[in-house]
Amino acid sequence: MKSLIQIKNVGKSYKMGKAGMLDVLKGINLDISPGEFLTIIGPSGSGKSTMMNIVGALDIPSSGEVLIMNKNIAKMSESSLAVLRGKTIGFIFQQFNLVPTLSALENVMLPMEFIDVPTNVAKKRATELLEMLGLGDRVDHKPNELSGGQQQRVAIARALSNDPPIILADEPTGNLDSKTGIFVMDFLRKLNTKQGKTIILITHDTSLIKYAHRVIHLKDGVVVKDVFSNHKKEDKK
Repeated sequence: MKSLIQIKNVGKSYKMGKAGMLDVLKGINLDISPGEFLTIIGPSGSGKSTMMNIVGALDIPSSGEVLIMNKNIAKMSESSLAVLRGKTIGFIFQQFNLVPTLSALENVMLPMEFIDVPTNVAKKRATELLEMLGLGDRVDHKPNELSGGQQQRVAIARALSNDPPIILADEPTGNLDSKTGIFVMDFLRKLNTKQGKTIILITHDTSLIKYAHRVIHLKDGVVVKDVFSNHKKEDKK
């Protein structure tokens, strides 16, 4: 199967003043296929956040190559990268990252505006997504008028607004109660099994491994284990 994302011998280093360079990622090789549910897991300081930024084209590697849909992100302009992210990757963050001055509807419409989707089309799709996530009566509410679980559902709707093939979720259950966390993870699994979305989950929570078809274990900036499961076959029975 053709790779959706290819990470080839990727390293990422940061300058730490007089202390010199800090190597956060070291020689990472990873191919991600369409339709995978992949979890990247590791303790604090393992390089998970940096890995997320690289996989999501939010940052470019210091060495090696990252190809997203056969496009080398290091060779793209920032405007081209923004378009690639907008059309290809939906982001879900632990902190929700909603714009506080915008309503739920306006937050979901925002990514569509960045790629020039007509306002009437964007409004219709945003409304449908919020209704699908049980927020049809909250479209005009601002983030501070919503619970944490409701804010995360708005964030999920926003991530789906441009119908991207990839959903990148960074600790999406970290600020949620257990019931809402289960809702979020079950929804991500349905996006994977019913719509064929590629899900990339970044977490330190080992209890979330059960949702994945493949688990990448990071430690000290290195992939120490790459484990496949048979969940995918089971999900599609």
